Amino acid sequence: MDPAIWLFFAFLALLLLGIPIAVALGSVAIVMIWHFQLGIPVVSSNFYAGIAKYPLLAIPFFILAGMILERCGVSQRLVHLASLVVGSLPGGLAIVAVLVCVFFGGVSGSGPADAAAMGAVLIPAMARKNYARDFSAALIAAGGSTAIVVPPSIAFILYGVITTSSVPALFAAGIFPGILAGLSLILPAYYISKHRGYMGERRGTAREVAAAFKDAFWGLLAPLVILGGIYGGIFTATEAAIVAVFYGVFLGFVVYRTLSLKNLYQILVDAAVSSAVVLIIVALAGLYSWAGATLGVMEKIAASLLSVSSHPAAVLLLVNLLIFIAGMLLDAISIYYVFLPILMPIMTHFGWDPLWFGVVMTLNLAIGQFTPPVAVNLFVTTNLAGISLEKASVATLPFIAAMAVALILVAVFPALSLWLPRLWGLY
Repeated sequence: MDPAIWLFFAFLALLLLGIPIAVALGSVAIVMIWHFQLGIPVVSSNFYAGIAKYPLLAIPFFILAGMILERCGVSQRLVHLASLVVGSLPGGLAIVAVLVCVFFGGVSGSGPADAAAMGAVLIPAMARKNYARDFSAALIAAGGSTAIVVPPSIAFILYGVITTSSVPALFAAGIFPGILAGLSLILPAYYISKHRGYMGERRGTAREVAAAFKDAFWGLLAPLVILGGIYGGIFTATEAAIVAVFYGVFLGFVVYRTLSLKNLYQILVDAAVSSAVVLIIVALAGLYSWAGATLGVMEKIAASLLSVSSHPAAVLLLVNLLIFIAGMLLDAISIYYVFLPILMPIMTHFGWDPLWFGVVMTLNLAIGQFTPPVAVNLFVTTNLAGISLEKASVATLPFIAAMAVALILVAVFPALSLWLPRLWGLY
């Protein structure tokens, strides 16, 4: 039997049966290794090698840092400040939701974490102002997805590990596209809110804004500490994640005094569980990718894609359609490990810049985080809103279209992602 059939159809069959993604990836990989006699002992060593990489240490620490900063009250303070600044514009709370999602993404690096943190604060507040719950859930799910584009991004860390690209350069490359993605969401949020009569809070006085800024100052400083240290050459991206954890602990115990040892213990438990889920998928997806590459499946699939057209724009469009469909069904981690071994020869063939392509791919996957049927961010926010995923699905359409426009702009104009890394001498 052709290895490609084992690789994709067996994996797809397991997904359709409801098998968890990590189990499906690992079991198909092990069967392939056994059936094609690649040597079963390689499973354990490959599993270990898949996660025994220094840059991957950043993932559990950024997850922990995001949880600490959210639970010590940073998100509430940011929302309060943004509400006073935005004021009574139509859709004021909707605009606040997007702005704070983009900003908090500069701390958490995770779409679901961002959506959960912002949704817990903003969905009840928006409900009190008579915003429809499906609109609120869809908007915050979309806003939370920008967290994987705005640095520091867990997605960029994985992309950098797989493609051996510079993680700080990827972080820099994601700044403008991440802001552009956020701005693209504000436009439909404003027009829908204006049409439906959703109004914001009153604008704060200068004294109130100053007080709110003072209260939120340490939270506003968090992304500057993380990114400033990286680009200032003080610490690496992995070390920055550890600094972010200690900064969060400092805020929680010394500045805001909202954390206790009991709270910290529960945060550590939650972060450990979330990190374990991510790293198990990383390890098993890496094994799956290795088995496919060893059998030559990835090269055959890449050659098939290249045979469709010799025009780079046509192939880029096809690749983005494939990534978008995959993003509707799979998590970003699995997609990186399954698709990048196929796409890297295509990148080399057309001379595509790996930083630019990484941003394009990640922005595409961000759209997948709130596009049904899987829509991990939307699953989080609909649970918080107390509505069904199906009810919120229609409300996501304007935001999917808006972010798709941002994706097209980043794909057509590479300078949007490459200008900063070149300016800062990272590339």
